[in-house]
Amino acid sequence: MPTLRTIACHAFAIFFVVAGINHFVNPDFYLQIIPPYLPWHDAINAVSGAAEVLLGILVAIPRTRRIGGWGSIALLIAIFPANLYVYAHQELIPATPLLHLLRLPLQLVFILWVYWAAGLSESARSSASAG
Repeated sequence: MPTLRTIACHAFAIFFVVAGINHFVNPDFYLQIIPPYLPWHDAINAVSGAAEVLLGILVAIPRTRRIGGWGSIALLIAIFPANLYVYAHQELIPATPLLHLLRLPLQLVFILWVYWAAGLSESARSSASAG
């Protein structure tokens, strides 16, 4: 029977793969939230979507889970400016200001989710004790 951590890992993987595929199915949504000071919006959308798919797959596979977890965290941090941009320009995605505000700490929830699910805290502790 799978553990709660394994289930959380696979749920995160599915979430990331579906979100990544959505970059290609519904690119207009993502293109509008890329801050205008960044160049090459189409490339950013495609690369971030492909990265989400790849990282989701890596998180799902036990052998590649660690690199997928760290990569997912890096990507979640890298895309955070888009969330700030949406909060500053709430007309882009119609919602209440409170929902836009709550979306900001949601990135931290995703980071903590993959950090725990991928067992990154355990791998950090085992590396520290090995040295």
